Amino acid sequence: MPARKIIIDTDPGQDDAVAILLALASPEDMEVLGITCVAGNVPLDLTSKNARIICELAGRSDVKVFAGCDRPLGRDLVTAEHVHGKTGLDGPDLPDPVMPLQDGHAVDFIIDQLREYAPGTITLCPLGPLTNIATALQKAPDIANRIAKIVLMGGGYFEGGNITPAAEFNIYVDPQAADIVFKCGAPIVVMPLDVTHKALVTKPRNDAFRNIGTPVGNAVAEMTDFFERFDKEKYGSAGAPLHDPCVTAYLINPDLFTGRHINVEIETQSELTMGMTVADWWRVTDRPANATFMGDIDADGFFALLTDRLARL
Repeated sequence: MPARKIIIDTDPGQDDAVAILLALASPEDMEVLGITCVAGNVPLDLTSKNARIICELAGRSDVKVFAGCDRPLGRDLVTAEHVHGKTGLDGPDLPDPVMPLQDGHAVDFIIDQLREYAPGTITLCPLGPLTNIATALQKAPDIANRIAKIVLMGGGYFEGGNITPAAEFNIYVDPQAADIVFKCGAPIVVMPLDVTHKALVTKPRNDAFRNIGTPVGNAVAEMTDFFERFDKEKYGSAGAPLHDPCVTAYLINPDLFTGRHINVEIETQSELTMGMTVADWWRVTDRPANATFMGDIDADGFFALLTDRLARL
């Protein structure tokens, strides 16, 4: 089976970095057509810089990186330096990138690629706020039917929210964009907090990254060393959840995850619950299913896959 063509839409972020590294380490499973950057964890100038830092860490300065939307569709930008540090990649000491940003806007790249390849060829992998994807759908409605699948990290149901009591960060930053994406009609797979909070980087798992003994292994271990301090203090957990790599791991081995095909709506009106993913897990409404909402993960299998693949770089 040929490698799946993907576009990674991202706001790196330590966990975004690991997701990108996993994709770049898995050419038999996915061909990264490009990386499109969005404002989220940190502002756009840093997310587009961080994406290039990660490509160079992986030895893949050939990957095309595009800057996209620098603010949400209808709200002020909310960032997460309190989690990721002032650079978004605090932890390891990584050099500034040499590879350039590509000319052109990320949204135009997404549209052009979806129109260039046959329908059902390209999978979109959003790891941050959905501003770029929604803007592309607004600008070129014809692309919705050409998307093979959208596999995204965002939302939560049983776990509630992580930036407000009701909302997960990626959806909260741009709920209007999320609403557009969830209503677009393309097949959607969601990796919510319900899954990602079970993908914890415990000390043995982080030691396994460090024991790879390569610059990539060391950098990932140092990223999670930094990243985990926030979640361990907040949740009292044994380590930090690796949210975004669940997206790229799913494309390699979907059997690591279990979920339900259900209706998911996005709250865009109430400030109390703004950005909530209203997931009809128990199917108590007659609203049509529009997303496969994952609920569980084989965490040991997930970390075994991560460690094995990262050791390739």
